[in-house]
Amino acid sequence: MIRTLRAVDFRCFSSLALEIPEGGAVFTGDNAQGKTSILEAVCVLVRLHSPRTRKIPAMCRMGGAGGFGIAGEAWEQERRVRWQKAFELAVDGEPRDGSGSYLADGGLIVWMGNEDLELVRGSAETRRHYLDFIGSQVEPGYRTALARYRRALKAKNLLLKDLRPREEEIRSYEEVMISEGSLLVEARTRLVELISPRAGVSQREVSGREELLGLEYRPAGGHDLRLALEQARDRERRQRQSFVGPHRDDLLLSINGLPAGEFASEGQQRTLALALKLAQGEALAAVRGSLPVYLIDDVFGELDPGRRNAVLRVLPGAAQKWITTTHLGWLDESAGLEGMARFAVKAGSIANA
Repeated sequence: MIRTLRAVDFRCFSSLALEIPEGGAVFTGDNAQGKTSILEAVCVLVRLHSPRTRKIPAMCRMGGAGGFGIAGEAWEQERRVRWQKAFELAVDGEPRDGSGSYLADGGLIVWMGNEDLELVRGSAETRRHYLDFIGSQVEPGYRTALARYRRALKAKNLLLKDLRPREEEIRSYEEVMISEGSLLVEARTRLVELISPRAGVSQREVSGREELLGLEYRPAGGHDLRLALEQARDRERRQRQSFVGPHRDDLLLSINGLPAGEFASEGQQRTLALALKLAQGEALAAVRGSLPVYLIDDVFGELDPGRRNAVLRVLPGAAQKWITTTHLGWLDESAGLEGMARFAVKAGSIANA
C-alpha cells in the first residue's frame, strides 16, 4: 500500500503532501479541481505511467519550472520520480539507472475510470493498451519487448515511405519485429487466458444476471509473424505502411455471443468495462502474490446502487483504494469503505473533509 504521497509542480499542484491510511482515501470536489491528478501522480510514482497522456511534459504545472517531482512511501520503500527532460529515479535514496530497474520491485496498480467504457466502444488501440498495462506488471520482459517492437516498427514505416525502399534495412527491422512481436503475442495470449474466466465471473456478479462474457484475442499477424509479414509484403510496399503485427492486435468482446460494442446495452457495456478492470486486479494478485492499489476515478457516483454495491463486494476488502467523486451522497450508504480518509479538493488545494 501507499502511506504517503508528495508532489511538486505536478498538474495543478504547486505542492502536495498526503498521509493515507491502510484502507485508502476518498477525494471529493467539483470537476477540474485536481482530484484525478492525485490518482495520476500515484500511477506515475508506482508505474512511471499516466492513464491520461503519453506526453510527459503535459503533466508539468503551467508556470512551473518545466519539470515535476513525485515521491512517497509505497510498499515499505521510499520511491522518488523526478522529470526534467528525462526521468531521474530513486528507491530508498539509491538511484535507479532505468525504468526497468525502478519497476522491478515496485507495486501493482489498477486504474478504474468512466473512460473505461472505451474498452468496449472504442478502438482496438484502447484494448491493446489495457493488455499492455497488465503485461508490463506481470510478464517479465514485456515492457522491454514492447518498446523494442515500437522502435523497429517506426523505423520500418519511415523506410516504407521512401520512393525506393531499402529492402535490406526493412528486413533487418522486420527481424526485430518478429522476435519481439512474437514475445508480445505469446504474452498477450497468456494474459487473455488469465483474465477471461475472472472477467466472466465479475460480469455475472456485477450485473446480477447469467450473462456469458466472451474474450477473444485476435493477433493481427496470427501466431506466425514471419509468415504474416511475407504474405503482406507486396501490399505493404504498395501502400507504404505496416499492416500486420502486434500494433494491430485486438481483443474481441462479446456478451451472449454478440459483439458487445454493437449489441450490448449501455448498462451491459458499463458492467463489462468494470468486469475487465476487476479481472485485471484479480490477475495481478494471482500472478504476483500481492494486492494492487485500486485508483477509482469518479466511478461509484455514476453507478446505480445495485451495481455499486456489487462492485464493492467484488473488490478485495484488504486492498487499498483511492477514490474520487464529485459528491458524497452515495458514500455513507455503501459498505466496505470504512477506515478511509476523506479529503476535499478545490483549485489545487486539499483539506480534510
